[in-house]
Amino acid sequence: MRRLLLISSLVLCLPVGSAMADVDAKDVATSAGVSASLYSTFKDDKIVIPARDDASSFVASGGTIRGVYLESVLKEIRQNHPDLKASDEELARAILAQ
Repeated sequence: MRRLLLISSLVLCLPVGSAMADVDAKDVATSAGVSASLYSTFKDDKIVIPARDDASSFVASGGTIRGVYLESVLKEIRQNHPDLKASDEELARAILAQ
């Protein structure tokens, strides 16, 4: 019984593993760079907590749903870090990662 459960669990994980294999080093480096450069901005969780729900909706909708709190945080990030070349989706993912 345990063996059957283990095998079925592993089979269910196969499609997820193949979907995750499509990530390349550039994506990982970009994500890490965005997260690292935004750490100082997100030290104060009072800014980030309300924006997390908006960020998750933004990412899940492919950028269609843009909440007020997310827009406010994105505007602040762009003003504080004008040299940051991250897309809105990358910033939203960084907010979710914090």
